[in-house]
Amino acid sequence: MERRPEVLAPVGDFERLETAVRFGADAVYLGGKAFGMRAASANFGPEDLKRAVDYCHAHGVRLYLTCNTLPRNEEIDRLPEFLLVSRDAGVDALIVADVGILSLARELVPEVDIHISTQAGVVNYLTANALHRLGAKRVVLARELSLEEIREIRRKTPPELEIECFVHGAMCVSFSGRCLISQYLMHRDANRGECAQPCRWKYHLMEEKRPGQLFPIEETKEGTYLYNARDLSMIAHIGDLVDAGITSLKIEGRAKSFYYVGTITNAYRMAVDGYLACDAAQRAQYCTPAWLVEEVQKVSHRQYSTGFYYGPPEDGQCYEDGGYVRSYDVVATAQGWENGVATLTQRNRFFEGDLLEVLCPGSKPWQLTVQGLTNSEGMAIASANHPMETVQIHSEKPIIQGAILRKKL
Repeated sequence: MERRPEVLAPVGDFERLETAVRFGADAVYLGGKAFGMRAASANFGPEDLKRAVDYCHAHGVRLYLTCNTLPRNEEIDRLPEFLLVSRDAGVDALIVADVGILSLARELVPEVDIHISTQAGVVNYLTANALHRLGAKRVVLARELSLEEIREIRRKTPPELEIECFVHGAMCVSFSGRCLISQYLMHRDANRGECAQPCRWKYHLMEEKRPGQLFPIEETKEGTYLYNARDLSMIAHIGDLVDAGITSLKIEGRAKSFYYVGTITNAYRMAVDGYLACDAAQRAQYCTPAWLVEEVQKVSHRQYSTGFYYGPPEDGQCYEDGGYVRSYDVVATAQGWENGVATLTQRNRFFEGDLLEVLCPGSKPWQLTVQGLTNSEGMAIASANHPMETVQIHSEKPIIQGAILRKKL
């Protein structure tokens, strides 16, 4: 029986958790208040973690908790409590990078599955098998591997060892995220979740005897971006990912918005389901629908590439700018629809007569012209311009709760 690849979505707070579940994630991964690689995200305390687990399990979704920093000696005493609280909350797995944490978790919480983080830099079947023997159920492979290398790891590891790979989101200029630039420049340790992303900064040269006189590295007044990796996107190559035997397709972005989580999760959910619905002959000719490829362009992102999946990338870096490409704004989320009227929560300003796109879970987006815009008291208004206010518009087509409405910039 064919194994259905898992769509694994990132979560930074409860709103993003609900969005990931609503838009089709099979599993989510998130961080607690310690030992996670995204210290800047809101993350989840013990009570919130239990609530998150209960919500996911009620919807048939698995929850994985990050414990993937490289802790220093002074942090070790806090690890046992973190592991026990995680177990008591009911998390499905712990994502770890440190072999000491792996050993401690096997001893203290043997009922919780262990996933080996990409931070561990697993690039071969020998290491994958060794980690499996130590108790790992899954390895998150290094992002620097090609599809052929992944296929070989799959062929030479036990079928019960799961393989997870990043398929979408930000890439790190350093191997498997093992970077010290932030530590050197800002005293913020990337290996403990505090990266300041100096790889995205703009750099100039300065000659020793001419202090303050900056020379562009390229012939442009804007300087250059030396380390600025493009974002990864494999939405157009779902068949290759499935064929390689990857168990879990992981989306990066625990610090990204609920809109990013919903849009990207929905795109990969529909791309995977569309591919798996094909027979062998159809798969040989399968192309991801163009509208799904366009969907990943509609979130804030850097220029995309396919990373290392097809060998060392020729276009892996972006030298001309460090900013994001952004073409849409989220203007509202739907509370519900009844008798031709949609009730919305405003997220950004929009106007009567605006042309919007409506993104509902599990479906292609469709267009809607704003008509009959009223406030919560039923009074006609020309614009929705108060954050999080409740408004209503006319819509002949149902707009389900949680749908996202966006406007092209």
